[in-house]
Amino acid sequence: MSDILVIASKVKAFIKTRSDGMNVSGSTMEALTKVVEKKCQEAIENAKRDGRKTVMDRDIT
Repeated sequence: MSDILVIASKVKAFIKTRSDGMNVSGSTMEALTKVVEKKCQEAIENAKRDGRKTVMDRDIT
C-alpha cells in the first residue's frame, strides 16, 4: 500500500455536505489515492512527451 494522497477530513466533509449526510468508509481513501496516482502518472508522461520537466494543468486529462 502506498501513502494516502488525499486529505481524508476534506473528502469526508465534501461527501457529507454534498450528499446530505452520507458517511465515508475507510477504504474510500485508498481507492481515491489509486485514482490520483494514476492521473499523476499520466500527467508525468504527458509532460515528458512534450519535453518538459514541469507537470502542468494541461497534462491532466
